[in-house]
Amino acid sequence: MVLSEICKAVNRIIDTISSIYVTKVEILEKILAAILSRGHILFEDYPGLGKTVLAKILAKALGCDFKRIQFTPDLLPSDIVGTKIWVPAKGKFRLVRGPIFTNVLLADEINRAPPKTQAALLEAMEERQVTIEGRTFKLDEPFIVLATQNPIEVEGTYPLPEALLDRFTMRLCLGYPSTVEEEVEILRRRISWRTDDPSVHVSPVLSKSEVVWIQDIVESKIYVDDAVLRYIGMLVQSIRRDPRVLAGPSPRAAMMLMKASRALALIEGRDYVVPDDVQFLAVDVLAHHIYLRPEHVADTRCEDVVKNHLARVPVPKMPRAW
Repeated sequence: MVLSEICKAVNRIIDTISSIYVTKVEILEKILAAILSRGHILFEDYPGLGKTVLAKILAKALGCDFKRIQFTPDLLPSDIVGTKIWVPAKGKFRLVRGPIFTNVLLADEINRAPPKTQAALLEAMEERQVTIEGRTFKLDEPFIVLATQNPIEVEGTYPLPEALLDRFTMRLCLGYPSTVEEEVEILRRRISWRTDDPSVHVSPVLSKSEVVWIQDIVESKIYVDDAVLRYIGMLVQSIRRDPRVLAGPSPRAAMMLMKASRALALIEGRDYVVPDDVQFLAVDVLAHHIYLRPEHVADTRCEDVVKNHLARVPVPKMPRAW
């Protein structure tokens, strides 16, 4: 595939998902930007908005294996990564791999499991490997975690630790349908599906190997000018100095923004990043990496903090003609 062919393939994925799932194209572009930059996504949204359906459709369109874990208070780390069991007939232990051995993992209601269980994802999300009783196992590529949590229920939940939040490239909100027409279209499509799982109607657009190859293209072939790097650096530095902010975006968050911007450039058919890519993704990439001072938690949103600084930090004039 050349650049134009990759762009066409990505657009086919967007068209495939849009033909079933009703949402804005911008949301799908952000999701694919996270995936193609080898990132993970946290969907923080209300129940019943089709997050599971979207994850299944996405995995099918990418030609990837899919597994879902329902996080509950009694879930154990071994229920995620796996364990070894004794086989008397053979006189030895046998490895039983957990559901984390997949390509697209849906961690449903991730904040309902205790921190010890949530921590089972840390090594996998960062290093694409898991350790089971002292032995390390590499996970297949691509490996993508799509996690969900309900923003309005707090009873029976455990806040996500900062170390886990820091490993998500984006925190996205799908939101309710914005118009009556969208609401009606969802109902109309449900009638045509004749099933509650429309992913059965989806044909793969890419294969696993092609997804990994495109991820490698993003990493090695998309140019980022020093002016754009400086723009990202100035943005995160400006946020960290905000008097409302206790802890700002980490260097990891800045790298995530750069990587996602490279993926977005590819999705848009370019082999170089422009400041508009950074601006399009900045709120969704940086907001969940910000921790406000206690006196500002009640009246300030982290998303608004990022928007404030996007408006303040001067946009660079690119030194070359794009």
